[in-house]
This record gives sequence, structure tokens and C-alpha cells, in this order.
Amino acid sequence: MSWRVKGLTVEVQQGDLTIQDVDAIVNAANNDLELGGGVAGAIARAGGPAIQAECRTIGSIEVGDAAITGGGALRARYVIHAASMRLGGHTTAESLRRSTRRSLEIADQHGLHSIAFPAIGTGIAHFPMADCARIMMEEVVALAPTATSLRDVRFVLFGGDAEAAFRVEAERQLTTK
Repeated sequence: MSWRVKGLTVEVQQGDLTIQDVDAIVNAANNDLELGGGVAGAIARAGGPAIQAECRTIGSIEVGDAAITGGGALRARYVIHAASMRLGGHTTAESLRRSTRRSLEIADQHGLHSIAFPAIGTGIAHFPMADCARIMMEEVVALAPTATSLRDVRFVLFGGDAEAAFRVEAERQLTTK
């Protein structure tokens, strides 16, 4: 299902983030940019060792920041690593908000037209799904009026519960804009 907000198309779907045909996919990253389990592990397996190698050249970033690498063997040309937690830590509302915002800014600054997000921080970082959907959707709505290149924002979610939470939030926030 999709919605329009200030020139952006926002889509919510259940599926495999690693096969999305978009300019960039977003990794639910730790600030050390180590691709371990969950979304990061799936990206590492599908994209190959070039992504982790490029992450190592970047090194650690601040929690709440994001970094961009090439997409390796993925269909997406880039991976934007949204650092919402420390390795082994938990995601907070503020770190999720900042890393989502920074990911959107990086995509727009690089002239990208499309980006696909997972539900950042809801796996091993244990952030509540409904809160994640609300915060991430708020950041998309906040970016929409100033986006210069970004036109397509997708939320590609693992499982029906995640998809349902993001659909509810999209209906709440995007049908009134």
C-alpha cells in the first residue's frame, strides 16, 4: 500500500529488504558498523564482503548518526547504515529518530531517488514496534517538504505484525497531510 506526502511516495510492504530495487537500503546498524545478525547479517550475506570491508574503512560513528557504503552484490547501489545503538546495546527513541533522520538526509544529499527501510531497532535492540513505526513515519513526514531528490520511501518489513504497525501509523500520519 502507498501514500503521498509533499512529493514523496511512502510504501509499506512485507518482504525481503535485500532484494529491493531501490537506490539505497538502510541497515539497522550498530555504531561500530559491524554487520552481525538480524538485518545487518542478511545484508552482509546478500551483498557480500565488500560492504563490511567498506564499513571498516569508515570505522565507528556516533549513535544516532548514519554512514553510506556501496551496495556490493545487492540490487541497491548503496547501503545507508543507521546507527541506532551500540554493539550489544539497545535502541532509544532519540537514537532511532536521529539515525532515521540522518539516513534520509544522506539519501537526499547523495541525489538518491528511492530508499527502503527496515523497522530499525526492533530486533536484537528490542525497541517497541509501534513506537518505531510512529517515530520513523514522523521523520519521513518532517523531511518531505525539504526533500530535493528523494521521491520514494519504502518500509520493507519482516513479518505481519511489523507491516500492520507501519500501516496503522502511515494511515494515521499520512492520510491527513
